[in-house]
Amino acid sequence: MGDMANNSVSYSGVKHSLKEANHDGDFGITLAELRALMELRSTDALRKIQESYGDVYGICTRLKTSPNEGLSGNPADIERREAVFGKNFIPPKKPKTFLQLVWEALQDVTLIILEIAAIVSLGLSFYQPPEGDNAAKAQDGAAMEMQPLKSEEGGDGDEKDKKKANLPKKEKSVLQGKLTKLAVQIGKAGLLMSAITVIILVLYFVIDTFWVQKRPWLAECTPIYIQYFVKFFIIGVTVLVVAVPEGLPLAVTISLAYSVKKMMKDNNLVRHLDACETMGNATAICSDKTGTLTMNRMTVVQAYINEKHYKKVPEPEAVPPNILSYLVTGISVNCAYTSKILPPEKEGGLPRHVGNKTECALLGLLLDLKRDYQDVRNEIPEEALYKVYTFNSVRKSMSTVLKNSDGSYRIFSKGASEIILKKCFKILSANGEAKVFRPRDRDDIVKTVIEPMASEGLRTICLAFRDFPAGEPEPEWDNENDIVTGLTCIAVVGIEDPVRPEVPDAIKKCQRAGITVRMVTGDNINTARAIATKCGILHPGEDFLCLEGKDFNRRIRNEKGEIEQERIDKIWPKLRVLARSSPTDKHTLVKGIIDSTVSEQRQVVAVTGDGTNDGPALKKADVGFAMGIAGTDVAKEASDIILTDDNFTSIVKAVMWGRNVYDSISKFLQFQLTVNVVAVIVAFTGACITQDSPLKAVQMLWVNLIMDTLASLALATEPPTESLLLRKPYGRNKPLISRTMMKNILGHAFYQLVVVFTLLFAGEKFFDIDSGRNAPLHAPPSEHYTIVFNTFVLMQLFNEINARKIHGERNVFEGIFNNAIFCTIVLGTFVVQIIIVQFGGKPFSCSELSIEQWLWSIFLGMGTLLWGQLISTIPTSRLKFLKEAGHGTQKEEIPEEELAEDVEEIDHAERELRRGQILWFRGLNRIQTQMDVVNAFQSGSSIQGALRRQPSIASQHHDVTNISTPTHVVFSSSTASTTVGYSSGECIS
Repeated sequence: MGDMANNSVSYSGVKHSLKEANHDGDFGITLAELRALMELRSTDALRKIQESYGDVYGICTRLKTSPNEGLSGNPADIERREAVFGKNFIPPKKPKTFLQLVWEALQDVTLIILEIAAIVSLGLSFYQPPEGDNAAKAQDGAAMEMQPLKSEEGGDGDEKDKKKANLPKKEKSVLQGKLTKLAVQIGKAGLLMSAITVIILVLYFVIDTFWVQKRPWLAECTPIYIQYFVKFFIIGVTVLVVAVPEGLPLAVTISLAYSVKKMMKDNNLVRHLDACETMGNATAICSDKTGTLTMNRMTVVQAYINEKHYKKVPEPEAVPPNILSYLVTGISVNCAYTSKILPPEKEGGLPRHVGNKTECALLGLLLDLKRDYQDVRNEIPEEALYKVYTFNSVRKSMSTVLKNSDGSYRIFSKGASEIILKKCFKILSANGEAKVFRPRDRDDIVKTVIEPMASEGLRTICLAFRDFPAGEPEPEWDNENDIVTGLTCIAVVGIEDPVRPEVPDAIKKCQRAGITVRMVTGDNINTARAIATKCGILHPGEDFLCLEGKDFNRRIRNEKGEIEQERIDKIWPKLRVLARSSPTDKHTLVKGIIDSTVSEQRQVVAVTGDGTNDGPALKKADVGFAMGIAGTDVAKEASDIILTDDNFTSIVKAVMWGRNVYDSISKFLQFQLTVNVVAVIVAFTGACITQDSPLKAVQMLWVNLIMDTLASLALATEPPTESLLLRKPYGRNKPLISRTMMKNILGHAFYQLVVVFTLLFAGEKFFDIDSGRNAPLHAPPSEHYTIVFNTFVLMQLFNEINARKIHGERNVFEGIFNNAIFCTIVLGTFVVQIIIVQFGGKPFSCSELSIEQWLWSIFLGMGTLLWGQLISTIPTSRLKFLKEAGHGTQKEEIPEEELAEDVEEIDHAERELRRGQILWFRGLNRIQTQMDVVNAFQSGSSIQGALRRQPSIASQHHDVTNISTPTHVVFSSSTASTTVGYSSGECIS
């Protein structure tokens, strides 16, 4: 910027003076006018400029700036411009507060189930039994059951629903949707089990009391009966809570956070967590060419000099001295002086290219010819240049005028070969003399030199000059078209941007992994096709499409110029290269692939971009990759992941990490659901059969810690391996729990149940010790139940090793030492278990075990490893009864009204969450009829206050007994025959 009050520079071609009506702080153009101008494109923009401002110089005059010099940087002028036009600055997004993050975390469906269960248990614990008419209360309860349960949010019902319907919906990630649906499925299964538990307990109580003992229903005993029913309900809630894998959100968070941290070392800066796992499902990658697939290190590899085509840079002796002189001077002065080649940073490294990469390639040519461009620049400093026509994307050339000491002028020009050659009337011959250059000669060079270079992926640049004799009148320098014509061709060079050596292998890995790689570039079609072939994107004999942007647009638009999805669907499956493309073409392609319905599953598309105009495509893609080195701030802001090295291989590593996250979650699910199945069945059996709990509260906390926190940390931190790229993407509808995993879950659950029940009901005979069943409440810890607890924990410990493999692999120890966290957690857990059992004593309800008992516990625990080998020998295909779980949302499940055009995207996970909430609310409505008396739960004081979930406590003969534990594994509960200590013993004996 500059202080235009002191700037008296005038330009020819300026058609508007500063005396015209100026506004917006003495500027002749408003911010609104500039915005409107930026909305226009191509000829429309040109027409608007000509009508309103005359030409570009007219705009510059109004803005008080120079098209060549720009602004001087005067602070006062900068301040004034900022006040009028605003700062050239992207404001950072306001970060979320801690409470907002907590609130978002609480939206998880698993946590919602647990929150509701905790609130219900807590509410029942503080509920005061009524003294009035119980029959009336029962009727009230029946009436309440018919009323819809409303939360605080639901007060305004219809209005809020209407408001929500108008809000645009953003689709959650694939994994989030599957996890939410799985949590709801587990909730339904748990609800069914808890309902069966409650029904059995109620029936047992009613049959035993009124049928077997033949007791009449006494009105005064109704509150006591209701206490029993509420107690049974609490036991049912416990069974439900046991079924919920509350460690799942933690496992997801740990896995994503760990992956993101490790991805930084693989040059992936993840800006959005869900992008990490989304990359694991990617089916298509639309990549830029320059800098991503190529090294962005331009090098001259071929040249056409003195009428000879050199396939490699010629020796200096092979070039006539006068041609070499033109070449050295022309390149030295007609490249920006900011472009230079510096020595390597490290010894043995490559020289550093600073500035424009194409110009650095030309400067590198001079160094290859044993000439130093800096000597020329020292002799002719930048301020000595008479006139510079900077590079322009329309004319695709740059020219520099030198004034000689004798008064003559010489102009050097360089640019796209096909454009500069059209302006050449002469060419330097083999002897270094200029000769006539006819159109026929130009066509020959195009066919024999330029096209072969382009077919090899080279960018062709023509170098030329023109002399203006001293005796002639000075040319009109502002008329560039008249100046840059009648040139003499010095040489045509072929510049290669070498393919990164690691890219072909990376693309091969992508293709093997079921990912289609497409190149989207601004280069010409021949160069793009050649580079794509070198990279391995194109293979000879394959049926593929290579299109230019204009041809692509012609094919996808109808007669009215509108884009039709059906037309895109005919092109994109075979399209591999899109050349001469604009950022708009890239966005159109990405949107077309994502919106397509021709394939069985919706495509998951990743896109790379570095320019400001790539923002829309990066936003539209499932995962947007911005270039960390060459990328603009706008591109980085629009992206999900930033490639800190601008390298395509880093994208492949992101795919590996994404798939690893997915597998890590599945490993954790396999481990935890095995324990959940055992826990629910044992809790159910314990509630219905035994009258004592073999696992105490503190033991439950330890088991819960092993299952949730430590297991998620151990299994979610497995490093990725190359084998992850040997399979196709899972897809949006692939279940989280495969039939193989279901086989493992049920198979290991069967083994653990057999061991637990055997030890529980026959362990005392096998070990020749006292039975722990039916022991007095305050009896010291028994060896019997300590063995049950110890064996159960060791089975989980060894099953954690089994859970490392989810695709039926036999070697569960493969790569185990690559994960130090896993080994540390398993060994650490084992050591703590020894301490708890041997030294825990009464606080942990443990009795010291002998070496023999320890060896048996370890043997039974290790049995899970041997059992796992047996399970893996059973072909999954033969187990037809096995079902999958945790599917993605099928398209037919989406209501038609939610597919309306005005709805941006559909939140499948939210829909499943709503279904789960409705399920819960219906269940809770039925609870309201039974909330009369809960005195039995107020008489106890136990260590259970330390637990995370509210336990259920009942008095048994004026003592406190653990009915059910609120953590994952519950072995027994008080049954219906438990007597509540009331003075009126006539009701129940």
